[in-house]
Amino acid sequence: MTAVAAAVHPRHPQLAVSGAIFRDDKVLLVRRARSPGKGFYSLPGGRVEFGESLHTALHREVDEETGLRIEIVGLAGWREVLPATGGGHYLIMSFAARWAAREVVLNDEHDDFSWLSPEGLGDLKLTGGLQDVIAAARRLIQD
Repeated sequence: MTAVAAAVHPRHPQLAVSGAIFRDDKVLLVRRARSPGKGFYSLPGGRVEFGESLHTALHREVDEETGLRIEIVGLAGWREVLPATGGGHYLIMSFAARWAAREVVLNDEHDDFSWLSPEGLGDLKLTGGLQDVIAAARRLIQD
């Protein structure tokens, strides 16, 4: 198997991180510009690289995707994702975090963002389990 094929179709679950980032009691949601989950709003995050701690991965991914600096508060939960399209197998560790510095500048992985009240997610297309992760993260932020 070539390195390209391995990157497209991993043969084992991929470890990932995401951050429910709060600022003034609003959480940051980003809309995915490509698959998996194209058009869905979710939290910034991505794969953990070999030898990288979960916190280091989250800081790196948030910086790459949004340009923000954050303060990680704690683990809000985890979710196993098996996309129906056969697009992989992910274990996502989701953390509660506070905005610390900078304004959002999206990379090409996302095409929209919004700071929203957790009660105001309305009719947005959300990734599975997102509301539960946001609720758990909010509890950690408020403690």
